[in-house]
Amino acid sequence: MKKSSLKIIIIMLVTLGVSSCKDAAKQSETSAPKQALTPAQEAVAYTVKTDLSTIGWLGSKPVGTHTGTINVKNGVFYLQGTAIESGKFLIDMNTITVTDLDQNSGKESLEAHLKGTVEGKEGDFFNVLKYPTATFVVTGVADVDGKTMMSGNLTMLSISQNISFPVQITNQDNMVQVKSETFTIDRTKWGINYGSKSIFDNLGDKFIDDDMEITIDVTAVM
Repeated sequence: MKKSSLKIIIIMLVTLGVSSCKDAAKQSETSAPKQALTPAQEAVAYTVKTDLSTIGWLGSKPVGTHTGTINVKNGVFYLQGTAIESGKFLIDMNTITVTDLDQNSGKESLEAHLKGTVEGKEGDFFNVLKYPTATFVVTGVADVDGKTMMSGNLTMLSISQNISFPVQITNQDNMVQVKSETFTIDRTKWGINYGSKSIFDNLGDKFIDDDMEITIDVTAVM
């Protein structure tokens, strides 16, 4: 088999693998920002434990993916019994980390590009020098078709969009854990347009998918 043919087959297999991963992640329902929930006076505050909380991400392009994490800076949930009445957490965009690369294969350069700390490329992705944090504010928790759905306003780069995704809420002793299923968001709805073929023409196979996979895992204690 010629090397060129083998290369094409490998690219096709990788692309199919990426597509399969994306198909497994449900697209988040996205809409205009909504009114945040207000807790009742008797609601109990649970403070987010940042060492037990993280946000996982996955970005993809035609020939592969990159994965990583972002830290939660602080936050709080308000509960009535075991039900979440409201909540908010702050995301530290300076902690964007790439987990699938090491220092010898471009880890630091990709992290710098994503953060926007490379001169001349500040606005390509998250521009942490101008926008060091993102926020998520709970606007609703409801059972839909046998799943618990959490909705909230996600603000990045000063743009707010309401997103909705399935979660598992676990109450144990004085702790509550909110863990989402993996879902996707369209980054261009927050103005993150770099490498988007829906925004720019003539990118060929050099584009980056608009959809980013997200997994939220936040633990809070009384």
